[in-house]
Amino acid sequence: MYNMFNLIRNENMKLFKQFSTWVMVGLLVVIVLIVSLATNYLMDSQVTDKWKIQLEVENQQLTEQLEQVPDIGNSHETLKEQIAINQYRIDHDIPPVENKTLWGFMISSTNLTSLATLFTIVIAAGIVASEFSWGTIKLLLIRPVNRSKILLSKFITTLLFALFNLVVLFVSSFIFGALFFGFEGKELPYLAFVDGEVVERNMITHILSLYGLNSVDLIMMVTFAFMISTVFRNRSLAVGLSIFLMFTGQQVVMLLSKYEWVKYVLFANTNLSQYINGKPLVEGMTMTFSIMVLLVYFILFVAMSWTIFHRRDVAN
Repeated sequence: MYNMFNLIRNENMKLFKQFSTWVMVGLLVVIVLIVSLATNYLMDSQVTDKWKIQLEVENQQLTEQLEQVPDIGNSHETLKEQIAINQYRIDHDIPPVENKTLWGFMISSTNLTSLATLFTIVIAAGIVASEFSWGTIKLLLIRPVNRSKILLSKFITTLLFALFNLVVLFVSSFIFGALFFGFEGKELPYLAFVDGEVVERNMITHILSLYGLNSVDLIMMVTFAFMISTVFRNRSLAVGLSIFLMFTGQQVVMLLSKYEWVKYVLFANTNLSQYINGKPLVEGMTMTFSIMVLLVYFILFVAMSWTIFHRRDVAN
C-alpha cells in the first residue's frame, strides 16, 4: 500500500527532476544577488553619524503633524508610536537600521517573497493540470491509493516547494548581506511599541515574522492556483489568472476601500501587517476577523479542488 510519505516523496522527485524547477530556484538566488549589488553600489547610506540630530528633527515634525492632522483611524497612535521609538533610540544610543547593513538588507529582501509566490504559483498551476494534459493521470490513479491522498500529496508538495523557496531566499539574503555589508550592527535589536512602551526584540525573530506575514499571501494565492488547475485542468489559465490577481488584487481593494463590504474580499485580508502597523484597510477590521475570512476562502478553495477531482471522469 502506498502511504502519504511515499506519495509526497514521489511528487518531490518528479518536481525536482524538472530542469525548470531548478531554473526558478536559480533565478531567485540571482535576483537576490542583483539586489545586493544594487544596494551596495547604487544606494546611498540612510544613516549618518548625525542620526540623533536627524531623529530629533523628525520627532519635531511628527509632533507638528499631531497638532495639525485630524485623528482619523489610528493616525495619531501611529505618529505617537514612531515618536516614542525615535526617542528610545536617542536615549539608548540605538541607531536606525539602514539598508546597507546585514539586517537592513535581509529586511528589505523579505519583499522578494513575491517572487517565491510567483514561482510556486507556476508549480501549483501545473502539478495537477499537467497530469491530465500528458495523460499520466490514468497511471497515477491505478495505484492502490484513493484520490484524496493523491491530491493531498500534490498540495503538500506544492507547499513544501514554497517553503524551500523561502529558505533559499532567507539563506541567500543572509549570505549576500554578510558578504557585501559585513556583520557591523549585528547586535542591534528591533524596536517595537507594545502596550504603551518600546520593547527590544531579536532581529532574526523580527525578520522571520516578516516572512511569516508575507507567507499568508503566498499560501492563499498558491491554493487558488492549485484550485484553478484542478477544476479546469488548464495550466495557462491557472498561472495567468493567479498572477493577474496577485498583482492587481491589492490595487482593486484600495480603490474600493470606501465601501464597507470590501473587507470580505480576499485581498483585503491577506496583508496581516496592516494590524501591526496600526493601519487596517477598513475601520473596524481586526486580525481575528481577517484570519477567519482567510480560513473561509482557504476551505472554499480546498473543498472545490477535492470535490471536482473526486467526481471527474478521467476518461474526459
